[in-house]
Amino acid sequence: MPGRESLGPMTTRTLPTTGIYVLDPERTIIRCDCKALLGLLTVHGTFRLSAGRVRIADDLAQSGATASIAAGSWESGNSARDADVMSATLLDVKTYPEIAFSGTGARAEGDGWVLPGSLTAHGTTRPVEARVGQVSVEGSTARFLVTAAVDRMDFGVTGQKWRTGHIMKLTIEAVGVQA
Repeated sequence: MPGRESLGPMTTRTLPTTGIYVLDPERTIIRCDCKALLGLLTVHGTFRLSAGRVRIADDLAQSGATASIAAGSWESGNSARDADVMSATLLDVKTYPEIAFSGTGARAEGDGWVLPGSLTAHGTTRPVEARVGQVSVEGSTARFLVTAAVDRMDFGVTGQKWRTGHIMKLTIEAVGVQA
């Protein structure tokens, strides 16, 4: 997508200054990968962030994040596929226009952090763990590389069982500016 270049190399175990970081929808990239056609093909697509905030606290357990994604912003480069994904068969974006994440209680794990939270999609809320693998800080701007895996069936997105895989792998390159 034009204007949505990868954030490039990031460091691990770096935390930005404590405070609130407002995520920039224009510089945040949300990628989604899913197997299709009985696992023979990987479909790559993106969503657009509508809004989001990251709270970094002195006590990591008090840190958290929220994000809102426009479900109808799905884009894979294939207009027929995109229309199908957004239709009532799968995401049903007319009925469920937003995908939302809210998490708090971050904890260090491995080379990064885990942020437990809840994801609401297709009218259903389920727990999910967001894994923050890398963070870089440049002045008042922080960049976060976050991954998560969700099973679409857990959210009631059950159409096309034979054509579309269950597990959606999300990779978020989020850019936040300190408020």
